[in-house]
Amino acid sequence: MLQQVVVSGQKPSLRALLVEDLRTARRRDPAARSLWEIALLYPGVHALWAHRVAHRLWTSSRPLRFPARVLSQLSRLATGVEIHPGAVIGRRFFIDHGMGVVIGETATVGEDVLMFHGSTLGGVSMSRGRRHPAVGDRVLIGAGAKVLGPITIGDDAKVGANAVVVVSLGSGMVAVGPKAIVVRDRKVDDAVDPAIYI
Repeated sequence: MLQQVVVSGQKPSLRALLVEDLRTARRRDPAARSLWEIALLYPGVHALWAHRVAHRLWTSSRPLRFPARVLSQLSRLATGVEIHPGAVIGRRFFIDHGMGVVIGETATVGEDVLMFHGSTLGGVSMSRGRRHPAVGDRVLIGAGAKVLGPITIGDDAKVGANAVVVVSLGSGMVAVGPKAIVVRDRKVDDAVDPAIYI
């Protein structure tokens, strides 16, 4: 039987995190029948595992950034989930179904977060520095939701399916619905990419 070994007060080992990820998927997904099924057949778990390894390479005392990017791209190819190795992902994170999830380089995700397929933690600019969301603990991000820019999503917040969030949410808040506004006429400036201009 798989066991988790975490020394109190210390950062858990990579092995302990991988086992905890399995148990989190089993607890959160009512369709999960066994830890072996999850370990072999859950692309969201596979993507998270690859990220945990890639992130350690990215942030090691002597960073191995190119191998970290290679691993993240191979994981993307195999799972349909793209998590940049620079993103910081907390414990007990679960991606349900997985396909189409994107998490950008400067994103941070707290503990006990649940993301559904097709959701994005993305940017709205191509500038350096923090350009992706900071997500608190126990947050739920619905299928197809887009959380964009250097905003903060507070603890226990919920983002509904297909919602587009470009402003910070406080703790416990709920955001629903897409909201698009015309910010510039393309005839005026063809150089503006409406996908990133807010």
